[in-house]
Amino acid sequence: MKKPVLVVMAAGMGSRYGGLKQIDPVDSQGHIIMDFSIYDAVKAGFEKVIFIIKKENEADFKAAIGDRLSKVIEVAYVFQDLNNLPEGFAVPEGRVKPWGTGHAILSCLGTVDAPFAVINADDYYGTHAFQMIYDYLTTHEDDEKYRYTMVGYVLENTLTENGHVARGVCVTDEEGYLQKIHERTHIEKKDDGAAYTEDDGATWVTIPEGSTVSMNMWGFTESILKELQARFANFLNENLEKNPLKCEYFLPFVVDELLKEGKATVQVLKSLDKWYGVTYKEDKPVVVAAIQNLKDQGLYPEKLWEDK
Repeated sequence: MKKPVLVVMAAGMGSRYGGLKQIDPVDSQGHIIMDFSIYDAVKAGFEKVIFIIKKENEADFKAAIGDRLSKVIEVAYVFQDLNNLPEGFAVPEGRVKPWGTGHAILSCLGTVDAPFAVINADDYYGTHAFQMIYDYLTTHEDDEKYRYTMVGYVLENTLTENGHVARGVCVTDEEGYLQKIHERTHIEKKDDGAAYTEDDGATWVTIPEGSTVSMNMWGFTESILKELQARFANFLNENLEKNPLKCEYFLPFVVDELLKEGKATVQVLKSLDKWYGVTYKEDKPVVVAAIQNLKDQGLYPEKLWEDK
């Protein structure tokens, strides 16, 4: 089996945060959230990372993280480009928004040729998640079905006090296999738990306590790349007319289709770690305090790469 690689989605524009939040330091040593993810990934066994970025952010990104990490792990880059569309399609006039997580992973076609884990650049996943996903990817291969995995988090461990978040709410069977993902783009913390709205807050639906959610930490074989490629044109045909400036090709949508078609299984690995992320500027002090607390507990050295 080929050694798994780590793919980091870092092409998001940081629109809600107002800036390139992926490279904003979260401690006095200048580490960013990604440093901690890569530290955990290296510890778990990963030896190569591929960053999906926007071409125009390349110099800033390399200066902030890429060049530093290249001392401890093999680093490669792919670019998510708005113009990377199937033949016969063009970017709608006025569109600046990227095409979503499915399109981001599609940027890896031709670069990734091994099992791979996917994470967001601006989320802290916890040490256990990387070990679980690495162990899965090194012990499972496609057979009559694609054998994928996902690290699921307890919803309450993934909310912010400072606004709404988007999460994929998971339905699993008794054996822990994913049955369905409900993509909820507006979830908020409420006095009595968490709820989502689909009509700008006119009505709210409570999400059961302890629900498992996806934080976009997936484990795939390279088979997902050809599936993403094969389904993209259909997605554009169905959605471009309805929502030309904002429609997004989400990775979970494609996974959901493969589950419905019986082409794939997704084993959900449960993490009880608390998620930390900077969705809003106001989240940053919480993340800074949490990172310091993790260091105080001895989970991370004060300087991550000093001895490397």
